[in-house]
Amino acid sequence: MEERKDRPGGVVMSSNWYEGIGRPRYVVAPMVDASELAWRILCRRHGAQLCYTPMFHSNVFVKDPKYRRDSLQTCDELDRPLFVQFCGNNPEVMAVAAKLVEGHCDAIDINLGCPQAIAKRGRYGSFLQDEWKLLQSIVSEMSNAVSIPITCKVRIFEDIEKSVKYALMLQDAGCKLITVHGRTREQKGPLTGIASWKHIRAVREAVSIPMLANGNIQCLEDVHRCLHYTKVDGVMSAEGILTNPALFEGINPVTWDIALEYLELVEQFPCPSSYIRGHLFKIFHKIFTFEANNDIRQILATAQNLNDFRRVCVDIQKKYLPQHEGLQQCDDNITRNGFDLILPPWICQPYVRISPEEHTKKMDMHNKNQDDSHKRLLGDSDGHVISRKKMKKMRRILRRPPKPDNQNGRSGDICVHDDCPNPLGGKCIYQFCKKCCKNKCFEENLDCSGHRILVRTRREIAKKFSVETTKHNDDLTTSVTN
Repeated sequence: MEERKDRPGGVVMSSNWYEGIGRPRYVVAPMVDASELAWRILCRRHGAQLCYTPMFHSNVFVKDPKYRRDSLQTCDELDRPLFVQFCGNNPEVMAVAAKLVEGHCDAIDINLGCPQAIAKRGRYGSFLQDEWKLLQSIVSEMSNAVSIPITCKVRIFEDIEKSVKYALMLQDAGCKLITVHGRTREQKGPLTGIASWKHIRAVREAVSIPMLANGNIQCLEDVHRCLHYTKVDGVMSAEGILTNPALFEGINPVTWDIALEYLELVEQFPCPSSYIRGHLFKIFHKIFTFEANNDIRQILATAQNLNDFRRVCVDIQKKYLPQHEGLQQCDDNITRNGFDLILPPWICQPYVRISPEEHTKKMDMHNKNQDDSHKRLLGDSDGHVISRKKMKKMRRILRRPPKPDNQNGRSGDICVHDDCPNPLGGKCIYQFCKKCCKNKCFEENLDCSGHRILVRTRREIAKKFSVETTKHNDDLTTSVTN
């Protein structure tokens, strides 16, 4: 097997390391509080060929032995190949963290894809994607510190060319495998939308290292479509594998069977009850769309031990097994009130999000209904129509005596929103405090340059991107079918 030295002073790395771990094609994503050892083993039993640990924070991992001991659960006989994922922004600290896990895994991954607010506050994940010099330093330091590959999981930029340059930069810094999630940093929560396989394919054509794709995977057919179109080495699933742990096996198991199998593994490889609860809620997510199952849902919400969790599975089994075996007619509620399902709710199946466009319409309708039901319109002295709420606010402001400027030269005015006691932002265009301004922008789809709140701008970017990728994927599906 050929060996080479990647950089001056770098460690000797086999150019065929990916073949050495079996060239895995079916990959379980790193998920906080969700890809623990018991879950990884369950997924491996049902077709997964490579798993990632949950994301670990490098600073805490280096400093706290208890966090290190509790977080890194491994079992070489049942849980390899395994990649360990870290987040962070300090090259030296991340190199030390990598050294601590070097003997327990096959590669170490850097999280450059998390879009959540906690990642923004902590300055890691996708909020490092514009700091290329820092990322080069992180990848290089970690690569020099260990003898196993350093990999990266990233999100795309809206611009394909920039996404390609980003991937090439990481490759040149020493990254040995890149996972590309085909969504931008803004595509999250209700604005998640469709991932762009076109971006992923462009990156695949440019880089020479192994590559995984992430996004739009709800069943095994999606995996094969993605492999065919993007030409990547493997496909990673996160949300899809949570609702169907047998996704890579190409089957849709009965929910209580797979849940009880998971609980048996938890008994052997314990984990916090919050992890178990989260997994069962996702496996049974269609069951809990029916109000008739609220009592079982409440048991799961308050469960504290394995017996409680098993009780949930058994109760669901007792209720739906006669229908599953055809001994009892299917409940009418399943085909009424919008629950016209292709698969019955007791079968594992994908969780389908509403589109960003539907979410925006829903929010607009919600705000309109609020306006219609809670605002009584009045007229001021000039004949302008205003709400009773606004009239009360204007009277309150008029009664308020002027306040002297404080020592910093600020006016001392307070937020004009209802009875909010907070000082208003000096540059807020709505004369609100930051909290009230944020709520207003979210509810009314606005931007505030003073507070740097860009709700409207980001929603427009996400919607535009979603429309383009939806059209592209529709064209792709048509071409593959033909």
